[in-house]
Amino acid sequence: MHIAMYIGSLNKGGAERVMCNLAEYFYNEGHKVTMVTTYLADDEYELPDGTWYKEAKEGCSEIEVLNPDDKKKKVWINKSEDGIARVFSALTLENRGGRLANLRNRVQILENIWKQIQPDIILSFLGKNNVMAIKSARSLGIPVVVSVRSNPSREYASKILNISMRHYFPKAAGVVVQTTGAAEYFGRNVKTKILPNSVHPDFITRSIIPFEDRAKEIVSVGRLDDNKNQILLIKAFAEISKEFDDYRLVLYGDGPSREKFKEKAKELGLLDNEKVIFKGNVSDVPDHIGSSEIFVLTSKQEGSPNALIEAMALGLTCISTDCPCGGPRDLITDGENGLLIPMASDEEMVKELANALRRVITDRDFSKKLSDNAAYVREKYSPDKINSQWKEYFEEILKK
Repeated sequence: MHIAMYIGSLNKGGAERVMCNLAEYFYNEGHKVTMVTTYLADDEYELPDGTWYKEAKEGCSEIEVLNPDDKKKKVWINKSEDGIARVFSALTLENRGGRLANLRNRVQILENIWKQIQPDIILSFLGKNNVMAIKSARSLGIPVVVSVRSNPSREYASKILNISMRHYFPKAAGVVVQTTGAAEYFGRNVKTKILPNSVHPDFITRSIIPFEDRAKEIVSVGRLDDNKNQILLIKAFAEISKEFDDYRLVLYGDGPSREKFKEKAKELGLLDNEKVIFKGNVSDVPDHIGSSEIFVLTSKQEGSPNALIEAMALGLTCISTDCPCGGPRDLITDGENGLLIPMASDEEMVKELANALRRVITDRDFSKKLSDNAAYVREKYSPDKINSQWKEYFEEILKK
């Protein structure tokens, strides 16, 4: 089976990581894999079996490509090397015109790539890419599977893109979503398949710290922005911090709202005394949070949240908003392996979250039960299990 995997770039994001993991899995299963990306990002995931390089290497052909900011970059491709191949699909600066002309030309470039590499199946991730993948392959008879990686109403929020999605998605061989709520969004005329994210191996191979040995830390991991909504956690922690003076809140990640969140923490008297700590981006996340006691996800919208799956795999007591399109609800059975906070007004959710934190801090038996039960995700969402589901799904499509 030759699989073409199409995405904007291999920039270090959640969707990109999933696609890179799938590429390595299928290649190591003996299948041919070609990565088709629009751009070469400045900071990308590295594939151990990739055949492209950012520095000159003997036996490689030098080509000029674009990064997401439309700056010219060089990359070296080894076409004779056994491994995962890569093709770039950006429309050159010299050939750009109006919006409609650009879209038509980008679709034509993709169609030419499919003709050249002749994949058996195409997998596309994210937004406009999915529409272009279906459109460009329609006349070629190549089955296209597209994957929506977040809340569909958010990923296809613009009117034009939503109309295009509703026109082309019924023509796809399949539409992979991560949650039950996302599948319900598309209705019966779209062939949806629920395939959640797997747990990253780094979070499975690590030993689970016994509950009684955990640090009195409440942690959150994710991009600091309005959707991840960590300000809700900061406010809720302010409600309980004086009651539980030995606990601290540690936020991992960076983003456009970092300074706003820090200002709120300072305003609430939590910053100068290091009750709230902003750690920024870190490598080896399991090493940083593995011994913490409580994990909180406060998102307004989520697909299948990696950070929550990973915290559960480490045995943290987990609390999450019950946000659309149902990712946390698919993972957490409220009161059994975590707690869900109903979506409501900001004021109501701050109170609900503060009460949930009080409960897991004071009721040690209950908190330990949630912690013990959370680790089931190691088995249910193991990479081997989820990857094999992708493989079986592709094989079913190619049999039709």
